[in-house]
Amino acid sequence: MSSEPLTYRQAGVDIDAQEAALARAKDAIQRSATPGVLGTVGMFGGLFDPARVGAGDSILVASADGVGTKLEVAKRAGVYHTVGRDLVHHCIGDILVQGARPLFFMDYVGTGRLDPEVVAGLIEGCADACRDNGLALLGGETAEMPGLYAEGDFDLVGFIVGAVRRDRVIDGSRVAAGQVLLGLRSSGLHTNGYSLARRVVFDRLGLTLDDRPAELDGMTLGEALLAPHRCYLPVLWPLVEAGRIAALAHITGGGFVDNLPRVLGNRHDAVIDRTAWQLPGLFRLLVEGGNVPDAEAWRVFNMGIGMIAFVDAEACDGIEAELAAQGEDAVRLGTVEAGSGSVRWADSPH
Repeated sequence: MSSEPLTYRQAGVDIDAQEAALARAKDAIQRSATPGVLGTVGMFGGLFDPARVGAGDSILVASADGVGTKLEVAKRAGVYHTVGRDLVHHCIGDILVQGARPLFFMDYVGTGRLDPEVVAGLIEGCADACRDNGLALLGGETAEMPGLYAEGDFDLVGFIVGAVRRDRVIDGSRVAAGQVLLGLRSSGLHTNGYSLARRVVFDRLGLTLDDRPAELDGMTLGEALLAPHRCYLPVLWPLVEAGRIAALAHITGGGFVDNLPRVLGNRHDAVIDRTAWQLPGLFRLLVEGGNVPDAEAWRVFNMGIGMIAFVDAEACDGIEAELAAQGEDAVRLGTVEAGSGSVRWADSPH
């Protein structure tokens, strides 16, 4: 048995590297502070006063999520700040659908060997997205765990808290037959379906991130796969705040088939006309290039629609006009009909 001194760094954990990463990200974190933040970066816990942002008597809405294997694409490309933005935008969407405005966010980064440049990029991406959308990056955790994560591996997870007035909670109770389903377009895969997408483009088609398939209209594959998850808060919040949206569905993992039933209940169906919009080139590349079955594609990918709003038919024209004034090319996807909580395709035999 050796009697030589053994340090934490020799065991695979570099405390100095962690401090360096946090120091690099500190300015970005501080720029995300809002009036509700109490204290400074580096405290054991983040302090937040909801009353300072007008949410003292509201219901809190919380959610947690990760970026998934989109991280593998980021690692291949050596681009790390965009997945932090992905994470924040995804989490914002998950509480926006319940009527909540985000208050603060927390991140977790786990890695096998802490590279200050990589970790700082991940955290800065989260902080920049928080600042842009009016919420604070309140705190987080960075963990170096050799042996649990392989060399070069890392994970990124986020936790968000928002607030909604009790009388403005969106929970599906206002869904009614005859409502129109308005689709807001996605910017790409967002943060779902990457395990299948990577198998298609890298293994089956043999493409690289620098390739420019014809379907992508001049974009590289890397640019298409790393396109940040859209944030729907700016365009939808005025309508949500005014109570003009009956329900919202964030089209994430599970696609249309699994996400719309979350708000349909057991008395209504969503009837979708898949010919109402043209599939973006990335989805055509994945489905055709991978020979992905139709039912599988519509359950795994968002197919170009990242958020679906349920609106009353008589209000639809006005809402479409307001969205168009903000540059939003919304799609009338279909309608709500009496049913049992399922998604049906209007362009297929029932």
